[in-house]
Amino acid sequence: MVSLRMHELPVNDQPRERLARLGAGALSDAELLAILLRVGISGTNVLQLAQQLLGEYGGWVGLQVADYNDLCRRTGIGASKAATIKAALEIGRRLARSSIEERYPIRSPGDVAALLMVEMSHLDQEHLRTVLLDTRHRVQQINTVYIGSLNSATIRIGEVFKEAVRRNSAAIIVVHNHPSGEATPSPEDIQVTRQLVAAGRLLDIEVLDHLIIGRGQYVSLRERGIGFE
Repeated sequence: MVSLRMHELPVNDQPRERLARLGAGALSDAELLAILLRVGISGTNVLQLAQQLLGEYGGWVGLQVADYNDLCRRTGIGASKAATIKAALEIGRRLARSSIEERYPIRSPGDVAALLMVEMSHLDQEHLRTVLLDTRHRVQQINTVYIGSLNSATIRIGEVFKEAVRRNSAAIIVVHNHPSGEATPSPEDIQVTRQLVAAGRLLDIEVLDHLIIGRGQYVSLRERGIGFE
């Protein structure tokens, strides 16, 4: 089968021409990625290369969490294209986060999950983050407090509340991930939650919830009535 180079395709079928004519929203994922890649390799045009990459890595989320060095080593990518892909996906992630932070107050655990789950469900280490909220439960800031295995012996309660005190936050939501992909709370998770809730009462900063994020799923300890007795 003969593989056409991009410049050999009809002009109206080329991704950049379609973007200029129809807008970026009309393009497929492969066409958008092809624009970032710019050129293909011998025997494979850039659109075919983009389709292969999306298939190999499982779409945008897979490319976002893929190791940069692994991408560099992939035939047809290299350091320049890998950097372009990573930069574009990070811009998209930051834009998505900022639009939620700036426009929407947190009304439910699902709002928090929408903000953080895509990224945190693919981390290969445990991260504990705090979502700081004002009196109207609008997001002020999101902080990474700990990276690594979480238990009551390693977590310094003051560190969890440090930025909330500095920002004069009315409430916080604690979020951490389970790299195993299973979101079921562990006994350590429950113990840490109880400690944080008690500390929040002393500091007059309400701990609204503790979310555990797994692979494509999350658990709200508040909804389950665990640690918030």
